[in-house]
Amino acid sequence: MTNPIKRAGLTLGLVAAAIVAIFSFAIVAPHNAMAAEGKPHWILELKDGKVDIELLPELAPNHVQRVIDLTSQGFFNGIVFHRVIDGFMAQGGDPTGTGMGGSDLPDLKAEFTDQVKFARGVVAAARSSDPDSANSQFFIMFADAPWLDGQYTIWGRVVSGMDVVDKIKKGTGDQPVVDPDKIISATISYE
Repeated sequence: MTNPIKRAGLTLGLVAAAIVAIFSFAIVAPHNAMAAEGKPHWILELKDGKVDIELLPELAPNHVQRVIDLTSQGFFNGIVFHRVIDGFMAQGGDPTGTGMGGSDLPDLKAEFTDQVKFARGVVAAARSSDPDSANSQFFIMFADAPWLDGQYTIWGRVVSGMDVVDKIKKGTGDQPVVDPDKIISATISYE
């Protein structure tokens, strides 16, 4: 390009595009950073109300990130609590509703801890007999269960709405729940 006016116009256009890109990033980036400030919370809307689960990335960073990623994809919306044992726990997170399914993502390695014990309101990753088989399934404790300590990955705890968790429809013994309750919606917030 030998015409100086065309060359100047092209240069000016590239500079203008770069300035717009920089300002766009400067405006959008702080908003995204602010959205992720604070402690992540998993908010479940159930038929009887909301459950606020504080996520614990300091204990199980990979499991917490999985919950955040799947929630942002809408994965948990409509998922049932397929296994609910009165006085023990409510299990969900399986898209097939059978206890045999999970997300399309790879299974996670165990992130066991001795810093938090299995107590009422603890949320942990469900898995098979292989400690590194957790995927999308989880369970919420109705009561303390010290025999689970160090055996499953704890990644959250209910901070409000445990009364709502207590109302999740129970099965008979260890049998699947007939016409189970479901997660109406799941979202992530930062507090």
